[in-house]
Amino acid sequence: LLTSRLIKGAAMSDQLTDFNFLQGIKILDFTQFEAGPTCTEALAWMGADVVKVENPNRGDPGRRLKPNHPDDDPFYFHILNANKRSMTANLKSPEGLELIRDLLREADVMVENFAPGAIERLGLGYEEVKKINPGIIYAQVKGFGEGSPFEKNLAFDMIAQACGGTFSVTGDADGPPTRPGISLGDTGTGMLLAITVLGALYKKRETGEGHKLEVAMQDAILHYMRIPFSTMGLTQKVAERGGSKVPGIENAPMGLYPCAPGGPNDYIYIMTSRANPEHWDRLLKVVGREDLIGDEKYDTPAKRLQHEPEVDDIIAAWTKTQTKFDAMNIVGEAGIPAGAVMDTAELYADKTFEDRGVMQTMIHPVHEPFKMPGWPVRVDGKAVRIKSSPMLGEHTEEVIGEWLGLNDAAVGELKAAGAVGT
Repeated sequence: LLTSRLIKGAAMSDQLTDFNFLQGIKILDFTQFEAGPTCTEALAWMGADVVKVENPNRGDPGRRLKPNHPDDDPFYFHILNANKRSMTANLKSPEGLELIRDLLREADVMVENFAPGAIERLGLGYEEVKKINPGIIYAQVKGFGEGSPFEKNLAFDMIAQACGGTFSVTGDADGPPTRPGISLGDTGTGMLLAITVLGALYKKRETGEGHKLEVAMQDAILHYMRIPFSTMGLTQKVAERGGSKVPGIENAPMGLYPCAPGGPNDYIYIMTSRANPEHWDRLLKVVGREDLIGDEKYDTPAKRLQHEPEVDDIIAAWTKTQTKFDAMNIVGEAGIPAGAVMDTAELYADKTFEDRGVMQTMIHPVHEPFKMPGWPVRVDGKAVRIKSSPMLGEHTEEVIGEWLGLNDAAVGELKAAGAVGT
């Protein structure tokens, strides 16, 4: 039943379209796991022809393929590789490497996020690729930047976030550093690189020049730490953890309040603004405490901070009687910023995301239909259509034929030589 509903939802196309902003742009994608694939998936959603070059045996490690067994965990790969094509190439064979060099002559962009030094050892470093294609935009993701004392170290999302600062400002004030629940180090880095690739492509139309683009995951996290740095500038102290509060913003009430029926995510975030004193009076009306309007004990933000536990108890006494969605509606309609804490199941079930194309169902030729987030920016009222993530090597012959004009016999010779997978 669930599968039939997903397929039915996927067929709703009046809100979906294929973006063609990058139509005709050819991208060779040597990325794996998340940071690099995030970048190239964004470009694929914009209409670029993104060809994912994979190892003939196992492909991108993010596929989590097991020898002689079907992939039993395809969702991680699906969600990072929609709208791409896949070809296989043996980069350790002379024939496979020569095939890649031929494809690079036709490419506009190359993106890679192998371990430090790996792409150079294959003979595909920037200086070598630039000789093949002087106008190529060559984009790299690494864990740590060139010149960093850790530049040769491997990194995953949690390493970048630890070294980039987000751990240090996440968690309760009296608790240990905490990893944020999202993979900001990977996805956030990929998005920054994708934006830079777009800028380089725009400039290339004018000059024809290529560029080498590099982003380190640690450096990208610094970009997302701008507000904590601004807080340190104001306070002249290390930016601190504040739990559900926002360090540097001293105001009450502000924070998470429990709701009925008391589940692990049955909370609502309510924030009154220092710039709008009416928020407090409106909130008192909502929670049935009009008797406190004008009370000198609570009539300024500073006084409410002095009595913050009491203020929180006043609000929580009411929120505990409401579901988080009812509370959000009531508080929001009163003109006070409020947001229910929504978990993945609740977001998944919200049909309005599907109606707007923000969530779409990927129909895969092998795996079950999978509903996933797409590109959130709508253009002319429509969202970009999600297409299936590719099976390993699914488009090898297609890409070689389109990009290089090779016929079936030539492709057969490449297969016989072990240059590409079978």
